[in-house]
Amino acid sequence: MFRSNVLVCGGTGCTSSNSEKIIEKLHEEINAKGLEKEVNVVRTGCFGLCALGPIMIVYPEGAFYSMVTPEDVPEIVEEHLLKGRIVKRLLYKETVVDDTTTKSLNETQFYEKQMRVALRNCGVINPEVIDEYIALDGYQAVGKILTEKIPPEQVIQTMLDSGLRGRGGAGFPTGLKWKFAAANQADQKYVCCNADEGDPGAFMDRSILEGDPHSIIEAMTIAGYAIGATQGYVYIRAEYPIAVKRLQIAIDQAREYGLLGKNIFDSGFDFDIELRLGAGAFVCGEETALMTSIEGNRGEPRCRPPFPALKGLFQKPTVLNNVETYANIPQIFLKGPAWFRSIGTEKSPGTKVFALGGKIHNTGLVEVPMGTTLREVVEDIGGGPRSAARSLSRAFPRPVRRQRLRSATSAAMRSTSSRPRRPAARPAAASRRRSSTRRSTTTR
Repeated sequence: MFRSNVLVCGGTGCTSSNSEKIIEKLHEEINAKGLEKEVNVVRTGCFGLCALGPIMIVYPEGAFYSMVTPEDVPEIVEEHLLKGRIVKRLLYKETVVDDTTTKSLNETQFYEKQMRVALRNCGVINPEVIDEYIALDGYQAVGKILTEKIPPEQVIQTMLDSGLRGRGGAGFPTGLKWKFAAANQADQKYVCCNADEGDPGAFMDRSILEGDPHSIIEAMTIAGYAIGATQGYVYIRAEYPIAVKRLQIAIDQAREYGLLGKNIFDSGFDFDIELRLGAGAFVCGEETALMTSIEGNRGEPRCRPPFPALKGLFQKPTVLNNVETYANIPQIFLKGPAWFRSIGTEKSPGTKVFALGGKIHNTGLVEVPMGTTLREVVEDIGGGPRSAARSLSRAFPRPVRRQRLRSATSAAMRSTSSRPRRPAARPAAASRRRSSTRRSTTTR
């Protein structure tokens, strides 16, 4: 047992801001003070509030230190970990109530409206230690399904009852996709995970893989059992080195524990997972192009039908979901489809993860119930625009300015149309000069 647990964000954002050096310095200072048997340092996934990184949380006090530097570590170890005095200058200001009291991180503006399902373990556990995932009910869902020999049809029905839709953008019912693949007979079936997150500014899937990779392994195993597949593939961007590393560690640990491979839970069910690295082609985010790339060919979309549920990877029935979709599945089987349906809206139950970026106060990762308005996400959780002078309503030109712009544009077009026609043939250089002049006039 440790007296204190120090959680340090090990996500890509904080890592780029020297969180690894902070961890190294923590170990150095803790050893120097003889506290190595009293203080436990945990490298976690993303906490979500990336604007304040690198982030450190010290328990049991729950002290939330933001924008920590390696130079701050000796003071934290000396004052907080050795003497029990919180370093107030490094605390996230919103968590400070008075000189002697701090409030929980969940009570701050950024977190109080969030509900973490897919991100439940991010920033909570060490993603490279399988025991920590197991301690938080990890692999309990797949264990229950396999040991109690729940029929695959019932597993699929649970997914249908939950109403979970694909979180990759199309929103297709996950249970229905599994049902189609299960109905098609074949000597081999596959389960694929789309971790080729190519949308600009998006890092939702990356953060889940970095902070909770075992949840994806567990969910893919459940999907494999439901449709009768024995092999899974995770197609992941090579530009996500931390996610690739932790996912491979998680796969190796799951095999060692008998949670992947042959005869899982002595049930007679075999399932294994391999990684395939993508080269950053945006088109490979499309499911058929992704499968073509896994096969070792140029990632080009295929004509549909036939759909992947009939002819997918290697022309065999295949289920493909993205990372965020899979991250919800273990919780559905642990807490029930009714619990999941109680979140969000009638037609879109559950939560959705968003990446907040740009000129707002609280950039980072947000998970909210479906039906939450964009204004709530941007204004209430994100803290609104950084500049008080700018607001959403002032981001657009005023009506008077729009009218002036229309008038000026119309005048420019009239002047252009009144010019005499040029000869049919002109030297290229002359045409470019005339074209450039015309464009500049019109713009003015």
